[in-house]
Amino acid sequence: MNEETLKKMKQLKFYGMTNAFRTSMEEGRTSKLTADEMVAMLIEAEWDDRNNRRIDRHLRNARFRYKANLDQLYLDINRNLDKNLLMRLAECSFISRNENVLITGSTGIGKSYVASAIGNQACTFGYKVFYTNSTKLFSKLKMSKADGSYIKEIARIEKQDLLILDDFGLQPFDSYARMALMEIVEDRHGKRSTIIASQLPVPQWFDVIGEATLADAILDRLVHDAHRIEMVGESLRKGKKNNINEELDSDE
Repeated sequence: MNEETLKKMKQLKFYGMTNAFRTSMEEGRTSKLTADEMVAMLIEAEWDDRNNRRIDRHLRNARFRYKANLDQLYLDINRNLDKNLLMRLAECSFISRNENVLITGSTGIGKSYVASAIGNQACTFGYKVFYTNSTKLFSKLKMSKADGSYIKEIARIEKQDLLILDDFGLQPFDSYARMALMEIVEDRHGKRSTIIASQLPVPQWFDVIGEATLADAILDRLVHDAHRIEMVGESLRKGKKNNINEELDSDE
């Protein structure tokens, strides 16, 4: 009868329950549990399994650049990383309030890692996140205009609880990218959250976007009441390279 029960659990896709029930039988715990305890144990196992699979699915769909974790951040005061702000962002309440986060700083200082860490945290809370390089995104959207998939791509972006635009402003926006950015920002304003990571200080975004009227409209929606992380210091990649060279020198 137990084997038949396991078979039906699998058919119903109760994978957490299946594993928990099988383990209980193998360990001889089924006879020691009351009916209430058995039901509670099976429900808890199924809930955990579905929650973990949902988190894994969100992480895969997010396509993060780094497998980053907020607990692993290098919180050196010289990098201007406010621990209190990061802890508040880690709660992800900014997403429920539809607020944005702007991360700026020189190349290699860890902007992408910080953005990915916040996004990873959001996935564990059950939010849908999409991470993308800005240049690649707008190139893809430009091509989607030609094959007729533009509306579908924009709709997919709009549905994300958190959009992370990395390497923002590496090159000036052309008319296609400018209009696509305006549409994305307008769709998400007051409804969804966006994280932008850029080498350029926020005041320089106006010139990179171009077209004064659109730039004003875009920045008004992005920057107003946004959380700011303005990182400073030398490139961490440079530091790692120097450490490697020092180790090699010491071996000689």
